Amino acid sequence: MYRHLSWPRSVVLLVVLVLALAACGGSDESAGGDSGASEAGGSEAGGSEAAGGGGEGLAQYDLSGVDVAVGSKDFTEQLVLGQIMVQAFEATGANVEDRVNLGGTNVARAALESGEIDVYMEYNGTGWTVHLGNEDPPSDPEQLTEMVREEDLEENDIHWLSRSPFNDTYGFASSPELTEEHGGPFTLEQMATYLEENPDTTVCLESEFPERPDGLVLFEEEYDYEVPGSQIEILDTGLIYTETAQNNCDFGEVFTTDGRIPALDLSVVEDPGVFILYNVSLNVRDETYQENPEAFDAIAEMLLSPLDNETMQELNRRVDGEGEDPDDVAREYLINQGLIEG
Repeated sequence: MYRHLSWPRSVVLLVVLVLALAACGGSDESAGGDSGASEAGGSEAGGSEAAGGGGEGLAQYDLSGVDVAVGSKDFTEQLVLGQIMVQAFEATGANVEDRVNLGGTNVARAALESGEIDVYMEYNGTGWTVHLGNEDPPSDPEQLTEMVREEDLEENDIHWLSRSPFNDTYGFASSPELTEEHGGPFTLEQMATYLEENPDTTVCLESEFPERPDGLVLFEEEYDYEVPGSQIEILDTGLIYTETAQNNCDFGEVFTTDGRIPALDLSVVEDPGVFILYNVSLNVRDETYQENPEAFDAIAEMLLSPLDNETMQELNRRVDGEGEDPDDVAREYLINQGLIEG
């Protein structure tokens, strides 16, 4: 996903457009990117064994003697996911090197390709568009992940294991007053109709969202409504959340797993699949994966299958809203899932 890059957005946009000609957190830079928990991707073979196996948690898989350097990008969601992996692999007896918080997408991917790290979490939309240089990603999360999985393994010896139910993509939230007036959450189609029928409506956006190929244009093309400049107010990311919560924005651009959504009691506009998908998978180098393929497949499924949007929002909220350490949030998640002992 373009948004999951930590470069300046203008640079990211240029890079993505160049890639398209050849072939897209948390905090204000939080990732992005909904399928139900039952859709969570399985192992590379397409299926998945039940997470948790015989009820022994992660300790049932023995990676003793296996070196695993764990990396991540540098925003809240990735810090939490990175620490989940660090503690998970420690529970299997692996020799774990904590390289969490490396930097942006380009830094993390380069580290994986060079062998500086062995594993990190990546978004399927980012894999398809940025790493593999493709256009027009499928709107089905399973299909998109499988296509990325096959191509990245063939071209780069990188495995994509499992798939999170959560989809950290672009979206909109409606203000509390407007949501109540509407009688509940909007759909994107209802939002487009409302904007057209109410010209004084305010839509708060980041400065680059109207120009991004994975941004406002997807909404406008889907519903044949070009949002006029008179309805747009450009704000910094953090202000969009607070101003929408305070009813100063009727609709605000959000990242769908951002912890400020539950913290501010915002209502996300329901998306039937307009914005590009950004579910995560565990990316691992083939050399490391071959140490114990069965264990890596099972561990990835155990870590990711419970992570729906609401769960990821809550983990992000605890870091951004409550100031908790990502290490502690990750540990409690693993304990609550019965994957490690308390």
